[in-house]
Amino acid sequence: MDGFLFAGWVVRIPAIKAQTGAGAGTLGLALLGVSVGAVAFMMLTGRLCRRFGSHAVTVASGAALALSILLPPLARSATALGLVLLVFGAAYGSLNVAMNSAAVELIATLRRPVMSGFHAAFSLGGMVGAGLGGLVAAHLSPFVHLLVLAVCGLLVTAVAGVALLRRRTGAGTPAAPPEERVERRCPAAPDRPRGSRVPDRTRRLVLVFGVIALCTAYGEGALADWGALHLSQDLAASPGLAAAGYAVFALAMTAGRLSGTVLVERFGAARALVAGGGTAAAGMLLGALAPTAWGACAGFAVAGLGLANIFPIAIARAGATGGPDGVAVASTIGYGGMLLGPPAIGFLAEVWGLPVALTTVALLAAVAALVAHLTRGAHRSEVARP
Repeated sequence: MDGFLFAGWVVRIPAIKAQTGAGAGTLGLALLGVSVGAVAFMMLTGRLCRRFGSHAVTVASGAALALSILLPPLARSATALGLVLLVFGAAYGSLNVAMNSAAVELIATLRRPVMSGFHAAFSLGGMVGAGLGGLVAAHLSPFVHLLVLAVCGLLVTAVAGVALLRRRTGAGTPAAPPEERVERRCPAAPDRPRGSRVPDRTRRLVLVFGVIALCTAYGEGALADWGALHLSQDLAASPGLAAAGYAVFALAMTAGRLSGTVLVERFGAARALVAGGGTAAAGMLLGALAPTAWGACAGFAVAGLGLANIFPIAIARAGATGGPDGVAVASTIGYGGMLLGPPAIGFLAEVWGLPVALTTVALLAAVAALVAHLTRGAHRSEVARP
C-alpha cells in the first residue's frame, strides 16, 4: 500500500506542476516539504512506537497517508504545494518508521531473513501504482485519481489494522534480527552492554554504510519524483509512457530484490554492493542522456536492477557491524538521501537542465560502489572480532 500510494502521487507530479505553474527550482523547493515533514516525524514516530506499540502507530500512519494524498491536487501555488507536502511527508515518514519497526519485531519472532521480501513488496506496490497511473493519467484529473487511491488505502489499512491491532506490540526496542547476518562467514555483531562505549572504528564503519545507503537512496528518490517529468518534458513522451518509466524502474527493483538473498549468498555482500553500484551508474547515464524516451526507460530499468539491493545490504552490514544502533544510524542517513534527492535534482535542473541533473544519480551510485570496494576488508576485520 505504501509503494502504491507513493507511486500514485509520483506519476501525477507533471500535472500538478502545470497546475501550480511552478518552475523546476520552485518545484524542487516545494518537494522539500516531503523531506522536512518526513524527517521531523521519523524522530517522533520512534517515541510513539515505544509508547503505543509499532502496530497501532502503523495503522494510524497508514490512514494518515491515505488521507493526505488528497491534498497535493488541491494546491494552486507552489507555496501551497510545499505546505501540503509537509503533511504528506509527515505521514509517509511516520508509516515507514512504524512498519519497519513492526517488521523487525516479526523477523526476530520468525527467525527467518524475510526483510528483502518486505522491500520487494514496496517496489511491487510502486510498479502497480505507476502502471495504473499511466493508464488513467490521460482520462482522470489528479484529484479524482488520488481520491480513488485514498479510498483504496483506507480499505487496506482497515483490513490490515484488524490483524495488527489484534496482536499489539509492547514497548521497548526489539532484539536484532538474524537478517543482519549478510555475509556467509560474518556473524552478527554481539549486543553490547547498555551504556558501554561504541568503538570509534565501529562508529566510522557504520557511517560508511550509511553513506552507501544515502548515495543509492538519492537515486531512488530522484527517479520517483523526476523520472516521469524527464520523459514528458525533455523527450516529449506521452503521459502513459512517462508513467511507464517509473513503472519499469519499480519492476526492475522488485525483480532485483526478490533475488537479493540468492545474490548475497552466492557472491557475498561486498561484491553485490560493488556490482550493484556499477550497474546503477551505467543505467542512469543511459536513462539521463538517451535521445529517446524508450532508451531512457531501458536505462531506468538497468538502474533499478543495480539499485535494488544496495540499500538493504548496506543497512544489514551496518547491523552486522554495530548491532541495532548501527541499523538505526545507517537507516537515518540512507532515508535522508531518498528524501533530499528530489529537491537537490530540482535545484540542479534549474541551472544545468534536468538530463544533466539526473547524471548525479549515476555519479553517486559509482561513489557507493567505490566506497563498498575500499571498505570490504575493514568490514571483514571488524565483524571477525570477538
